[in-house]
Order: sequence, then structure tokens, then C-alpha cells
Amino acid sequence: MNGNSNINEFGSAESEYIRRHHRPDLAENQCSSALVKHIKAPVPLVWSLVRRFDQPQKYKPFVSRCVTQGNLEIGSLREVDVKSGLPATTSTERLELLDDDEHILSIRIIGGDHRLRNYSSIISLHPEIIDGRPGTLVIESFVVDVPDGNTKDETCYFIEALIKCNLKSLADVSERLAVQDRTEPIDQI
Repeated sequence: MNGNSNINEFGSAESEYIRRHHRPDLAENQCSSALVKHIKAPVPLVWSLVRRFDQPQKYKPFVSRCVTQGNLEIGSLREVDVKSGLPATTSTERLELLDDDEHILSIRIIGGDHRLRNYSSIISLHPEIIDGRPGTLVIESFVVDVPDGNTKDETCYFIEALIKCNLKSLADVSERLAVQDRTEPIDQI
């Protein structure tokens, strides 16, 4: 298993979490998808990276710089500079939800020089055991308008590719930090 799954490959735990946290209301001109990543690091460690709305560059490889204004709270805005190679240079994003108890973060893109209109995403983290150690099931879903001149499949494919890169990087950073912490195995019952 490579740790990535698409919506048709979910197990029962993933399906339940998606039903609970990742069920968007879609308009006719929108597409949506959910992706899953299993990370060999405990939820608190992974969450410490994900919850940093003000520092997405800690694990998102396409973000070169991020500037936030004010306190980190619902409604906070961030201006993100995107690395070259993508069809954008900036994105303005609003924090929609930050739930430290349930480990859920949601953002909405409200501006920028790109074609992602009405884009919103939700990322949720769930504890699991991987190889006898604390691990994290990460689910990220999105909804976006399909730009003129593109199909739903093309739009979903592009965004899924970006999210897969972000989730792989999140796993790499988290697992590297987890190895440094030398997390002890959990006795299996």
C-alpha cells in the first residue's frame, strides 16, 4: 500500500469519517473528491503541522511564503505565494474551521491569480494503529467550480494531484519527526 487512496477504495473506517466530515453540497458546475493518506506518526504530531494555518509551507511543497494578518482564528486570512511551475502565483485563503478536539481544518480560497473559484477544502485527522504504533489517517476533501474550458474530470485530476503531493509531503515530514521522537509501540490486545 502506498498510503494514498481515492474515493472508490475506502475501507469502512474511512467511509464513516467521510460520511461524518466530508459530504459537500455540490452545484451542477462543481466537482469534488476525497483523498486518504495513512501516516506512520501519531495524531498530535501530524496535527501540529496541519493546524498551522499561518505556516502551510511547513509541509506543502508548492507554497513558498505565507503572510497572515491578526490572530489565528475563524475568519483569519492568509496570502500564499505559490512556487513557479503552477498556473498561479498567489492565493488568498480564509480559515473556515479549526477544531483542535476533532482535528479538523477547513479553508476557503477567496482570491488570487488562479482559476480556482469557490474552492473549499476540509482536512481531518483520525487515530489508527500502523505496524503496532500510533498512526494517523488523514482525509482531505475539496469542492471547486469547474473552470470554463475544462471538464469535471480534468479539474478533479489536477487538484487531486496537488493534494496527493501535499499529503505525501505531510507524511514525509511527520514520519521523519516521529522517528526523531522514537514513538513507543502500543501493545496490541
